[in-house]
Amino acid sequence: MSKPFNYGGQAVIEGVMMRGRKHMAVAVRNPQGEIVLHTEPLNPRIYSSFINKVPFIRGFTLLWDTLVLGMRTLMYSADVAMGEEDVEFSGPMAWGAVAVSLVLALAIFFVSPLALISLINYFVEIPLLVQHLIEGVVRLALFIGYVWAIGHMDDVRRVFGYHGAEHKAINAYENNVDMVPEKVAQCSIVHPRCGTAFLLIVMVISIFVFALVGNPNIWLKVLSRIVLIPVIAGIAYEFLKFSAVHQENRIMKLLIAPGLALQGMTTREPDLSMLEVSIAALQRLLVEEELAAETATVESDTVTAQSSA
Repeated sequence: MSKPFNYGGQAVIEGVMMRGRKHMAVAVRNPQGEIVLHTEPLNPRIYSSFINKVPFIRGFTLLWDTLVLGMRTLMYSADVAMGEEDVEFSGPMAWGAVAVSLVLALAIFFVSPLALISLINYFVEIPLLVQHLIEGVVRLALFIGYVWAIGHMDDVRRVFGYHGAEHKAINAYENNVDMVPEKVAQCSIVHPRCGTAFLLIVMVISIFVFALVGNPNIWLKVLSRIVLIPVIAGIAYEFLKFSAVHQENRIMKLLIAPGLALQGMTTREPDLSMLEVSIAALQRLLVEEELAAETATVESDTVTAQSSA
């Protein structure tokens, strides 16, 4: 039986965030071993407006998830995981971190490849098409290199374990598997709607979109690398959505294979305690979305809940 909505999520520090149609839920394990749950409604101006219904424009929602909701959740989870009291889900620090992260991402992955190819072209003239190809390859290399490098950090590897737990919980739900850790553990660790795959698609599509800009002066090129990101995200989102529906098609399998393979760098096999957390987040979300009754989240008496109206 198919599910009424495609749920998504994100791994955070010692936890998992799950997002639905109108609500989000995050579950984080604190130093005492308790699973702390926080839920709140999503901003209807973002998630229930026309933006979320119009093809190619609705990709903005996924960008918002990645940059804003994702960062706020990460900072919240860090406070809970460190045992902080009176933790707030948002605040000036969260918004400041979003701004800094956005500037750094733009500088590293979009502006620096352009600067490099412009410098090379200053000394050795390169055909325009080759410039765009080199710029795209450099961008891809930076992205994959970044993922590979952070994957060697112990704390990040643990987050990647929760990433695997998030995928397994969603796969279990979408395939009607009983939501208990031992059974969820048998589900796949990869998922076609993964944010990692989305980012890879963005990197590839950017090559073609930026090629359409042509060869204006350097400042217009830099500006194009920034203002066209929502356009690229919109195209990437539609491809991701289409590919998830048609993932059994032979041609589509070939097209999505790199994104699934890349998930091998951003996921790890979770342990049962991680799966408890991901199940807790998803089950709480289903309750908030009125798709499940209020039940014991997992076989544990260490679940505490918070909510925000």
